[in-house]
Amino acid sequence: MPYKQNNIDFVIPWVDGNDKEWLEEKKKYIPSNKILNTNSRFIDWDNLQYIFRAFEEFTPWVNKIYFITYGHLPKWLNINHPKLVIVKHEDFIDKKYLPLFNVNPLEINLHRIKGLSEKFVYFNDDFFILKPIKPDVFFKNNLPLDFAILDSIHDGSISHMLLNNIDIINKNFNRHIKPEYEKKKLVFKNFFKWFYPLYGKEIIQTIACMYIKKGHTGFVGNHHPQPFLKSTFEILWEKEEKKLLEVSSSKFRTNEDVTQYLFRYWQLVSGNFIPLNYIDYKKTRKYIEIRTLKDSYNVNKDIKSKKYTFYCINDDISKGRYTKEDMSHRDFELSKRLIKEALNTMLPKKSKFEI
Repeated sequence: MPYKQNNIDFVIPWVDGNDKEWLEEKKKYIPSNKILNTNSRFIDWDNLQYIFRAFEEFTPWVNKIYFITYGHLPKWLNINHPKLVIVKHEDFIDKKYLPLFNVNPLEINLHRIKGLSEKFVYFNDDFFILKPIKPDVFFKNNLPLDFAILDSIHDGSISHMLLNNIDIINKNFNRHIKPEYEKKKLVFKNFFKWFYPLYGKEIIQTIACMYIKKGHTGFVGNHHPQPFLKSTFEILWEKEEKKLLEVSSSKFRTNEDVTQYLFRYWQLVSGNFIPLNYIDYKKTRKYIEIRTLKDSYNVNKDIKSKKYTFYCINDDISKGRYTKEDMSHRDFELSKRLIKEALNTMLPKKSKFEI
């Protein structure tokens, strides 16, 4: 189907972990992997309004904002805003898979959202824009801007899922399918996208990984707003429908899931991207995991410094693989206030997305 080339949409999922109806529904099901499905994944930090304020203040060029929700909505949200499109799970997910308490099925089916443009940027509800940006931060010549830097999968809570992503990449891009799909040939085919000078010293890492002959071992991650082509999703669904249907039925996160990073990896390996300035990327973006109150004080300081353009506040406050104890209620409330206070210094005025 034809696409409107100039439109760039944003997509953002959200869940209200305090919604009583949602909580009652969730109690009917038990996750097989509790570490992957801690309660912190559903806690509301009450700062979503600052993401929307940033959309209005710093990205006035955005076409539509598709807001994915179980059905509940923030009380402050102006649902009549002309750029806002409310998308319930049932609007694009087969009803036989509902209800879902796992973001992975939602992410791998984004292309099914009615009206979504070919070019879109996927946000999590912990991604904050802190300075004005232009569309060419995400897309250039109708291709997503990204960095192709090889890596190996390292220990982490979602490492199994990332390995599943890599397995699909290697299944579809290897010398047994086509001689030109051998890893070195794929990289050298798009040489200046893989050895782009502004990747800096990370190019050395790619060179080192090139000596590993058994296919792709992984890619340097990007836990920030991710530009996608909708057609990438359509291609992968055509080739890997069985696995993607399996993940679509996964009510809670499991080690057998794949993630939205699969679609990013596909864009990289197929050369369907434009290389970005990774040296600048690392200076202007920050990712932090909140595990303690001290982390929240650091976030407050970082945001007020006005040093960063993008900031990801990933919460890891529940006892799990890397957090020894649950954050106390007192520390959580203080953390929430510290972060909101900092965000409010950057974006104090209500947006038209707010009632």
